[in-house]
Amino acid sequence: MKKDIHPKNYRLVVFKDMSNDYMFMSRSTINTKDTITWEDGNEYPLVKLEISSASHPFYTGKMKLVDSAGRVDKFNNKYKKFLEKKEAK
Repeated sequence: MKKDIHPKNYRLVVFKDMSNDYMFMSRSTINTKDTITWEDGNEYPLVKLEISSASHPFYTGKMKLVDSAGRVDKFNNKYKKFLEKKEAK
């Protein structure tokens, strides 16, 4: 095995699913500016997730449309003129 290829700065980090406020703690090397106070009263780095096992349709068994970045609105605005011309004909 190669030496010194893995990061050494693992620390406890809180991951938060923004769609349902589910949070869990794990060890990670990810850099983040946000912090949060965990249940034990200590402050930890916070990583905001759009989807996790608590909200993913495969794990929940429920189909749900997630449009956190407004992609549908961006698409509609981009092609608005085209749709108006098509409806006018």
